[in-house]
Amino acid sequence: MATLRNPTLHFSLDRPFGIYFDDYFRQAYALVTGKNPNDFAFTEGVTPLSTRYEVVIACITYFAIVFGGQVFMKNRTVIKLRFIFQVHNLLLTLSSLALLILFAEQLIPIVFRNGIFYAVCNNDAWTQRLELLYYLNYLVKYWELIDTVFLVLKKKELEFLHVYHHSMTMALCFSQLEGTTSVSWVPITLNLLVHVFMYYYYFRAAGGARIWWKKYLTTMQIVQFIIDLFFVYFCSYTYFTATYWPWMPNYGSCAGSESAAIFGCALLSSYLLLFIGFYKKTYKKGATATKAKIQPKVE
Repeated sequence: MATLRNPTLHFSLDRPFGIYFDDYFRQAYALVTGKNPNDFAFTEGVTPLSTRYEVVIACITYFAIVFGGQVFMKNRTVIKLRFIFQVHNLLLTLSSLALLILFAEQLIPIVFRNGIFYAVCNNDAWTQRLELLYYLNYLVKYWELIDTVFLVLKKKELEFLHVYHHSMTMALCFSQLEGTTSVSWVPITLNLLVHVFMYYYYFRAAGGARIWWKKYLTTMQIVQFIIDLFFVYFCSYTYFTATYWPWMPNYGSCAGSESAAIFGCALLSSYLLLFIGFYKKTYKKGATATKAKIQPKVE
């Protein structure tokens, strides 16, 4: 493969950032895997971690490590591993940003040339390159499970939301890969954007920095799920009405399997409810307690 030298900025619809990052991605992918990224195809039973069985085993292993780790750490001193935790979060920040840029580079031409409906519902919007990026994003979800291990070693209280969200997001990404839902890019790119800020926050906070915008991370996640649900409910609605109730208003069919659509809608709905509950419990309760402290005592 030819070596890239002295890239020049040239902005166009196909090069929205001035340079074509996919050229560097192809070289990096070939260097790591020894394969051409253009040859990738997500194939059940062939591609690593491409079966439901593997996802279930991964979830069970995750739960066993998390809850077994809590028992193991019960009578032991806290293990902080600050430097390793910082490196972990910095690498996830950079990985999320890199994937977000690569996704944007592929999606901007599709959206501007064909429109939003095409981009979320047409079978051709599920391109070979996007499938590879979806798969890499799916693999990152396994890496993110290490977040919980750090919490266990620090003997932090584990929220149900944290364990549920980490394990089920891995399952969600798999289900959409398996079901080839063209709308996948909407929740994935929004999630990557949130993760750029979230892991950067954890990286800085682990170094002792006081970050004032922690509260707004949860707000970003809630907004993310609202946008996600708008798109996935729309795509699911127009698919099911066009397929089973064509007499109802619809925009035509939409790409993806029915099981993936139902699972995606149900899981993202639960995320929205849980994150709203977490926001109220964490920030509204704190604000109420602070207000009560500063109010004068009335006899």
